Amino acid sequence: MRGHLEVRHHPETKNGLEEAKAVYAAAGLDFGRHAVAITQVGSHLDREADQNGWLGRFPMWDWVGGRTSETSAVGLLPAALQGIDIDALLAGAAACDRLTRRPDVATNPAAILALVWYFCGRGHGAKDMVVIPYKDRLELFSRYLQQLIMESLGKELDATNRRVVNQGLSVYGNKGSTDQHAYVQQLREGLNNFFAVFIEALRDREGPSLVVAPKLGATSGDFLSGFLLGTRRALKEKNRASMTLTVDEVSPFTVGVLIALFERAVGLYASFVGINAYHQPGVEAGKKAATKVLEIQQAVLHFFATQAGAKRGRKATATEIAKAIGHPDAAETVFKICQRLSVNRGRGVRRVGGTTPADIEFAPEGTSRT
Repeated sequence: MRGHLEVRHHPETKNGLEEAKAVYAAAGLDFGRHAVAITQVGSHLDREADQNGWLGRFPMWDWVGGRTSETSAVGLLPAALQGIDIDALLAGAAACDRLTRRPDVATNPAAILALVWYFCGRGHGAKDMVVIPYKDRLELFSRYLQQLIMESLGKELDATNRRVVNQGLSVYGNKGSTDQHAYVQQLREGLNNFFAVFIEALRDREGPSLVVAPKLGATSGDFLSGFLLGTRRALKEKNRASMTLTVDEVSPFTVGVLIALFERAVGLYASFVGINAYHQPGVEAGKKAATKVLEIQQAVLHFFATQAGAKRGRKATATEIAKAIGHPDAAETVFKICQRLSVNRGRGVRRVGGTTPADIEFAPEGTSRT
């Protein structure tokens, strides 16, 4: 088994790396002989890969964000390992790039797409975007678009760092027609707080299609197309807005086209509303908050280690612990930390009594119940 791991100052990927290394070590395998690094030249991971004889290293630039890295080594290497024609994928992206540089809006698909978002969302994301691709191989596409669009456009400051009306465009969805049953009822008859983006692939499959309904002379592809067109019609009857993107087939080339199309549309939409689509201060704020939580957890563990040595068996509520460690305003966070640690054996904390978060008590793990 060979894999790829990217670590670019993200604890999630760093943790994944450590977990993977442990699995290989448990199997008696040299991890470096099965791994490659995708990272910035000179980074910690780059040095680790070099020093430990990893299979290879693929360079990344620090200005390439994760959500816009599909056509970089981050996206291309795993695609190649799965047997996907990455040359065709890049050719599709390049073809779309050429179209999206046209100054004429009527012939620039990314500009049209961005203007639809602007119109439907009234310039500030007033309506959600529901993405419904009618092809199983695009099942994850709406999830990819969630990160690309929401991380890029969800901003409270404009491009000059002045506070503006909060911007953003919420994205959700799944593949049609099977998964649409989970939400199409609300789309048609519930809140009119969305617009739909259908993705249609004209080619059903390679080779002849099986006729599954002989009386109708219809194939499964015919039914899928019928579901798409019928759903569009059903939404229109209830004054629900939608647009349809049509490709000949789902192939590496057309996937490259779609990736580039939405990336360019995001950049154009951001220019319409005057925000920076290529930074993510909210994400950084979340990481800083997570670091603070880990610092509080360290203090909690130190508290219990001290209690185990000095006042063995002492019980305390989250409020009492929070005050003792110098974070009196973090009682809820302390409770959540203790709650999780107490159900993971060996983490130094156990629950000893109480029924509500206010009176539940915790004690050092291994002490007798008192």
